[in-house]
Amino acid sequence: MSPIRVVSQLTEPINAEVARRVSAATGEGAVELITLPRGVPAEWPRDADVFVAAPFRRAGGDLPAQPPGWPFSLRWVQLVSVGIDFYPGWLFDGPVVTAAKRTSATALAEFSLAAIFAAAKRFPDIWVSRAADWQPSPLGLVEGATLGIVGFGGIGQALAPKALALGMTVLATRRGAGDLGVPGVERVDDVAALFARADHVVLAAPATAETHHLVNARVLATAKPGLHLINVARGALIDDQALLAALAEGRVSLATLDVTHPEPLPDGHPYYSHPRVRLSPHTSVFTPDTHANLAAQLAHNLIRFRRGEPLEDVVDLSRGY
Repeated sequence: MSPIRVVSQLTEPINAEVARRVSAATGEGAVELITLPRGVPAEWPRDADVFVAAPFRRAGGDLPAQPPGWPFSLRWVQLVSVGIDFYPGWLFDGPVVTAAKRTSATALAEFSLAAIFAAAKRFPDIWVSRAADWQPSPLGLVEGATLGIVGFGGIGQALAPKALALGMTVLATRRGAGDLGVPGVERVDDVAALFARADHVVLAAPATAETHHLVNARVLATAKPGLHLINVARGALIDDQALLAALAEGRVSLATLDVTHPEPLPDGHPYYSHPRVRLSPHTSVFTPDTHANLAAQLAHNLIRFRRGEPLEDVVDLSRGY
């Protein structure tokens, strides 16, 4: 059987790990991996079977036009992210597309917990650098606080057990019916009702037409006073002007934002200098765990692909993820 020819926009070390895993399972020469730069390559290997695509969206928000001849001889496209909103529509107009679901769930859950602890213990505000500042400050507790999770996919399912173990009450919203699958988590069907009860809210839903500006003035008006909002999903879930107004009113005490819309924000955006916004550059997923999970997931699906078995984590465009 001839090798599967894969053009990949992952880094060389991750591609090497993928090749090692596939070879260990199916034999040497089962896969040929070619590393490509991000974006639309100038010279596309037209006889490739699989394309592993990194996000295409540029800083200004533009997406590249469809290259002539797309989809060439491709039989499968694998995304290196969970969300599909950073890719052009034409990428889905061809062979089956799979997403990197659950690969960053632990990293995002830990980042969210770190943000919760930082808010409760007032890091870094309590650090002192001179004797005159040596005054004790009142701090909060994580135990006994209520966590609301908007979107109960891989991130929420990784975060909830950790929060429960810390003695938090956990509420969650989820699209569709059915059990949440994590004992102790209370399902809340209305986002506004969740905001009204939670001390900390983590946004973990995909960016779709349905979730665009899900956090808006109406929802924020119901928020429990002093709410801490954490976004590790997509910036488009938040109406920025509504959040700034809620921060000014004090209804939201703190916003921890690892994602924004667009990315990066333009110079001079209020988030950069706001005293109660903690802004990071979409960096929560950059952990060795995420990279190892990406390699494992891609290798697993490549083995299934080689054997003619159905691929896992196929994108459902009707759902937006």
